[in-house]
Amino acid sequence: MKRSLGAKPLLFPTPLVIVGSYDDQGRPNAMAAAWAGICCSKPPCITVSLRKATYTYASLMARQAYTAHVTDESHLTASDFLGMASGRDGDKLGTLGLTTVPSELVDAPIIQEYPLVLECKVVHVHDLGLHTMFVGEVQDIKADPHVVDEKGHPLVDMLKPLAFMPEARTYHGMGPVLGRAFDAGKLHLPKDFDAGKLHMPKKAD
Repeated sequence: MKRSLGAKPLLFPTPLVIVGSYDDQGRPNAMAAAWAGICCSKPPCITVSLRKATYTYASLMARQAYTAHVTDESHLTASDFLGMASGRDGDKLGTLGLTTVPSELVDAPIIQEYPLVLECKVVHVHDLGLHTMFVGEVQDIKADPHVVDEKGHPLVDMLKPLAFMPEARTYHGMGPVLGRAFDAGKLHLPKDFDAGKLHMPKKAD
């Protein structure tokens, strides 16, 4: 018999992203957000969901853009700090010694020390309750050369992304490869199964 845990946002693990934006004075700011994820393939879109009380919320509403940086193990403490402190109280990025350059595609900053960043234009805003979801259409992805292969595919072992565990409030690294998608399940196919009947989506699906 399974135990009831109640209604709560307990889908895990969740990606930890650093949302970059400019405030009303044009200063670069950033916050950690775990309520984020992919929501569409074509056009490529991701979401970040923020509380109205956050300093970044007003920035995204005003600028209609943000950058989403994939966190890595080497920036665990910096990323956690960006989720604890508010840009209202000072220069968080300066405190951490992090540097930024303007995105050439959207009205938001790129933090140079993070190895992979998605540049997003806000295309939809949905007030869901405590959180507001910002759907960002990805204009481009910038990556440090050492975290991608020659085809531009992220190298997880080099990127070392972080995941956040809700409720427990813990960060976790990524483990070893356990199998390949749309391949591992073939183990359960009958020998006489017509492989042509399988749904094998393209990478963009």
